[in-house]
Amino acid sequence: MRELIRKNITGKKVLILFIITNIVYVFMLAVTIPAVMLYSGGMDLLDMMPGGYDTGYLMTLFDKLGEAGRNVYLYKQIPADMIYPLLFAMGYTLLLGYVLNKLGRFEGRLFYLCYVPIFSGLFDYLENIGIIVMLKSYPDISTGLIQTTSIFSVCKSISTTIFFVTLIVLLIILALNKIRTAKK
Repeated sequence: MRELIRKNITGKKVLILFIITNIVYVFMLAVTIPAVMLYSGGMDLLDMMPGGYDTGYLMTLFDKLGEAGRNVYLYKQIPADMIYPLLFAMGYTLLLGYVLNKLGRFEGRLFYLCYVPIFSGLFDYLENIGIIVMLKSYPDISTGLIQTTSIFSVCKSISTTIFFVTLIVLLIILALNKIRTAKK
């Protein structure tokens, strides 16, 4: 895996993936999520609940969405959100690799931080699969499926937070190194 990342951490590749990833993210924030939210009565969508959700919340949300809203969720939001985790995992793994390489830390144990976006993408896919199954089986949704999907939502949020905190810390260290080098 290290070799695969090393081969792809050129500035151009990292930048292109970063831009594509964020175009898809902005599309979801500006188009598909608001399309579903039109039906939700102000309730947050499952994808947007970092602390998870329970059976009561899910059933209330799906009731409020109605058949039309659930279809928008299933056939507009989820397809976009099936592209995003792959882009997130690839793009941000390469970004971390790029920054670690600039810091001269790519070969050390810090390299394993590159796996965090991959886990985040995996949890996002598991969350999406759970949401798909729940939308298709509504109103007969098992409590176990709701709890499991909620756990995947929490794991996605935790791993995404770990990634962004890690990235910010590494970028601060990189900036401080550049400043020190410039002063010498």
